[in-house]
Amino acid sequence: MRLQRIVVTGTAALALAAVATTATSPAGAHGATVTRGEFHSFAAGTGLDIGGHAQMVRTDDGRTQVMIEVSGLDPGVTYAAHVHAASCAVGEADGHYKHDPAGAVTPPNEIWPGPVTANAAGLASGRTVADFEAGPTAVSVVVHRPGPVPNKVACADLA
Repeated sequence: MRLQRIVVTGTAALALAAVATTATSPAGAHGATVTRGEFHSFAAGTGLDIGGHAQMVRTDDGRTQVMIEVSGLDPGVTYAAHVHAASCAVGEADGHYKHDPAGAVTPPNEIWPGPVTANAAGLASGRTVADFEAGPTAVSVVVHRPGPVPNKVACADLA
C-alpha cells in the first residue's frame, strides 16, 4: 500500500477543489462511488465559524481520494484531518478508519487529507489518494486542532 499526500492552501486550493469536484462527479467518475458532506463544529470548535465540505471518491480502480475544504479555522494553525469510522453524532465520530483494523493509526493504513494549515482567512484545503478502496465504515472526516484532548473542532459526515 502506498499513500500520496498533496496539501494545498489558499487560492490554488480553491481552484483545485473546483476541478476535483467537477472531475470526480458521479457523471464523470465511471463507476466510482462518491460521497460528500458539509463540515460543522464540534464542542472543541465552539467560537469558530466552521464551514466547508469533504468529498470521498472510491474509484473503480480500487483507490480512494479524499478532498477537504474547511473554513472558519484559526489562521496560521496546522490541523490534522483524517477519515473516521463513525458518524459525527456517534461519540464525536469516535474511532479512526483503518484499512487494516489491527494496523497503525497513521498513513498508509489510514486516510489523511491533512495536515492542513489555515491561511490568513482561516481557509484550509487538503487532498490525498490512498492505494486501497475505503470500506463501508469510512463515513466521516474529522479536523483536529493541535494540543490536548478534546481537540476535534469539525466533522463532515460522508453520505
